[in-house]
Amino acid sequence: MHSLDQAQAVRIWLATEKTDMRCGFDRLAERVKTVIGVDPLSGHLFVFRSRRGDRLKILLWDQDGFVLWYKRLETGVFKLPRVEEGQRAVELRASELAMVLDGIDMTQLKRVPRYGRTPEAGRTKIGNRKREEKVNVWKHSAAG
Repeated sequence: MHSLDQAQAVRIWLATEKTDMRCGFDRLAERVKTVIGVDPLSGHLFVFRSRRGDRLKILLWDQDGFVLWYKRLETGVFKLPRVEEGQRAVELRASELAMVLDGIDMTQLKRVPRYGRTPEAGRTKIGNRKREEKVNVWKHSAAG
């Protein structure tokens, strides 16, 4: 799923401060600059939550103009991921945004530890070099 989230160069930014939902294109674009600190014309998605938490607006620049997506829940609120104190914006994965929009409580989710390769993980260990050389020599001698 992580590779799917990273498949596109578009990033998703969530403004953690509550936003006045009367804001239109221009005021939200200004909030992108001041709160999130990113160029609103970058093509990234910018997510804003209402004071009550029952509304979301997503702003994005689409080649020749802004697109504004607006969702209001009839009951309940959007459960957003936890953020650190004082953090004004947080980057979301596409899968996380999908969960928020589908009504999944992001505060109840817990990421389990996973294996992650380090840049050195692809290097050959000293103990394996002789074996690799033997395999390569065998392949060359068997082919000839």
